[in-house]
Parts: sequence; C-alpha cells; structure tokens
Amino acid sequence: MNSGPPPPPPDSAPLRLVLEALAARKAVDTVVLDLRGLSGATDYFIIVSGTSDTHVRGMTEHLLAALGPRGVRPHHVEGLAQGRWVLLDYVDFVVHVFHPELREFYQLERLWADAPVVATGDPEPKG
Repeated sequence: MNSGPPPPPPDSAPLRLVLEALAARKAVDTVVLDLRGLSGATDYFIIVSGTSDTHVRGMTEHLLAALGPRGVRPHHVEGLAQGRWVLLDYVDFVVHVFHPELREFYQLERLWADAPVVATGDPEPKG
C-alpha cells in the first residue's frame, strides 16, 4: 500500500536543512525531485517560488547564511542579483528559487516529469 511519496533518504541532512531554511522564509510551492538515475549532474532538484524579486533574493540569502556555517556551501550561484530565478548548485542537489512567472514559464517539474517527487509543501521551520 502506497501512502504517498517516499521521504528523502536518511543521508540527506543537507536537504532537510535547505527545506527548513526556505520554509523559515515562507517559500511557496516547495517540490523536491529525485533525479538519481535520471541525471548524472545532480541527485535532487529543490524547486520553490517566492512572491517577488525581493522575496526570491531574501530566501536565497537566508539559505546561504543558514547553510554556510554548517559547511554546506554552493559550488556555483546564478541569478542572485536579479532575483528572478536563482540557481544554487551544491553538486549533490540544486536549489531553484523562482519568481512565479519564471517558474510557470520554465516548468522544471514538467521537464523532469519522470523524476519522483520525494517532498512537497513547506515543512514547519524549527524555531
């Protein structure tokens, strides 16, 4: 009996940190796609939306500040100055923080429709 998508694997503490940090800044429509076996470039896509360019930048800056002290730093960052689509490449996972219009335009979830969704929604941030 299938009770929904499986959770991320136990070794994904950084993924949980990402989801908690984004939820703390009110990320919208959070989706985690499992790309293992589908892409050699990364294991997971974390896709979220903000409500404005400022919200997108703020979530991204908070994520960088939350993960950095824990030794989790991106290999590459794109789009932070514009705040329309920020891509944070952590090698094992890639975070996409979108302005809603660009998320609708690029439709990464549809592009990667073969990827299992392993998490959705916004987890409760830890206070």
